Amino acid sequence: MFDILMYLFENFIHSETEIRVDQDELTDELVRAGFHQDEIYKALSWLEKLAALQETDINPYLVKGPTSFVTRIYTHEEEMRLDIECRGFLMFLEQINVLDSTTREMVIDRVMEIDSKEFCLEDMKWVVLMVLFNVPGKENAYAQMEDLLFEEPEGPLH
Repeated sequence: MFDILMYLFENFIHSETEIRVDQDELTDELVRAGFHQDEIYKALSWLEKLAALQETDINPYLVKGPTSFVTRIYTHEEEMRLDIECRGFLMFLEQINVLDSTTREMVIDRVMEIDSKEFCLEDMKWVVLMVLFNVPGKENAYAQMEDLLFEEPEGPLH
């Protein structure tokens, strides 16, 4: 499923291609690209749920409220999915104002819905980018995250 999300993001969303396509046409294209039908439906459902996260009556934790000095306590399931590196990176993104508590929760929600046995920091970075792309008013955060995702380390690594 994550491969399909990456394919869609790179070929439609990130490339700024017109993304208002018929779901049947999109499904047919993904099948022609070699993806399985059931995985396609899971990925499209994941994207629909991402769009729905902006509706606060569906997920009341997205309601804006006081966010200063809030420490996120992860559930056991979240800790199993998000290793210490992922959780640390989420905290880092909050500290540099790429994520706020609302977008952090959206990222965690979407990560927990990914149907994949393996999930790493690089995968999470892409989920963050997808979430920020879908949240109005987060263009600067998206650009900053894009820089973090694609930047090459300078100098020798020791």
